[in-house]
Amino acid sequence: MWVRLALLSLALAIGLGAFGAHGLTNLVSESRLETWETAVRYQVWMSLALLCLSAGRVSAIPGALWTMAFGMLIFSGSLYALVALDLGILGAITPIGGLLMIGGLVWAALGYRTDPPY
Repeated sequence: MWVRLALLSLALAIGLGAFGAHGLTNLVSESRLETWETAVRYQVWMSLALLCLSAGRVSAIPGALWTMAFGMLIFSGSLYALVALDLGILGAITPIGGLLMIGGLVWAALGYRTDPPY
């Protein structure tokens, strides 16, 4: 499930990045476009982290993966919504997502182990 989620999230991030680069340039301010790019960048990084921690012979605590995924959704999602709806107040939610991403990464680091060879 996690590998699929990470790959779909990466595909979505690439699509949203392309949309921002080609579809938003004349619709939003430069500042809002930078916000959109930040959302895409963090979505890509978290998707790659989820992919690495869920593929292969590495085991991570499922709670850490959920925390990272929800953090990515809140962080990037609030920034996407901020740009799309032009509601700056949504930026107040973004740090919650950032804290969840950091917390999930720390949790994964503390629970990280490689599976024994077969």
